[in-house]
Amino acid sequence: MNEKIQKVLAHLGIGSRREIERWIHEGRVRINQQLAKRGDRIDRTAKIWIDDKPLALKPTTDFKRRVLIYHKPEGEICARSDPENRPTVFEHLPSLYAQRWILIGRLDINTLGLLIFTNDGELAHRLSHPSYEIEREYAVRLLGKVDDTTLQRLKQGVKLEDGRAAFTQIEERGGTGANNWYHVVLKEGRHREVRRLWESQGVKVSRLIRVRFGSVTLPDDLRRGQYRELKAEAIQKLAHLVDLK
Repeated sequence: MNEKIQKVLAHLGIGSRREIERWIHEGRVRINQQLAKRGDRIDRTAKIWIDDKPLALKPTTDFKRRVLIYHKPEGEICARSDPENRPTVFEHLPSLYAQRWILIGRLDINTLGLLIFTNDGELAHRLSHPSYEIEREYAVRLLGKVDDTTLQRLKQGVKLEDGRAAFTQIEERGGTGANNWYHVVLKEGRHREVRRLWESQGVKVSRLIRVRFGSVTLPDDLRRGQYRELKAEAIQKLAHLVDLK
């Protein structure tokens, strides 16, 4: 059965579809010694090279979908390497043979909380795609109390530099002194979107923690800098959100 090369390689955990499309554009992928083009279709008898290294196309029956959750601390970046030698979230993950962990949903360096990694590029692609509207929930600590008019405006939607954005839910969770906690939910993952929404109303975010992504909630007993592998039932629930068996 012929399928697009980026879909086949993503399913094998070689990278996300977006990564593989970029490699093809950069001329790093060959099919049967010919430079690959975006949209090329292959079956599992094809000979594939990435950066002049041969790649084994494993049968589908050999593939086991795996998902990790990780409690990101402040100060780590969501990249495989960093020219400034800052710590990265990938440094703490277990090794994979002939595959790689693919990150679903980045967090900025100052944001803590739930990150999800998988070896299944198709799962990563769908969970990251805005068309599936996967909920992201954040705990937000704000300096000062926010009036009802501002909260209503944030739910109705405000204009940011990259388009209109809104929270689908906002729930006040109390606080001490000048600090107040809110839980907010949105269905997309634009760069620093939660912070930019609050800042558009002149509100300062002093702490931001992602506590849920889709059907996965950050466990109370998962300490910062630690990971945990999800069990089969939890993986199935996550895959079901994006219509994957």
